[in-house]
Amino acid sequence: MSNGRNKYQSRENRARVRRILLQDWDPIGVRDIPEASDEYDGYADKAYVMLMDERATAESIAAYLYGIASDYMALGHSAQGKEDARRVAETLVSLRPEFETH
Repeated sequence: MSNGRNKYQSRENRARVRRILLQDWDPIGVRDIPEASDEYDGYADKAYVMLMDERATAESIAAYLYGIASDYMALGHSAQGKEDARRVAETLVSLRPEFETH
């Protein structure tokens, strides 16, 4: 167990974060392409560590996601990109209590 969490449940929680990033964040629009279902896995793993191990705030997670989209993916800065990152980060933070119970 990592940080007191069940290994199996931790995997399930990480998979849920991956699905949220793919379905709700999806800055490059690949959610409907089955071959790209793992496109955001690395970012999801980092977001999960931020959420559960680092106890990051929604603002910190949103900044991470927004930076990935705007700078690393070179999509540029936009109000919509910032809003999408904020919304998804708040969703993730709202799941923390549920994730902690497993």
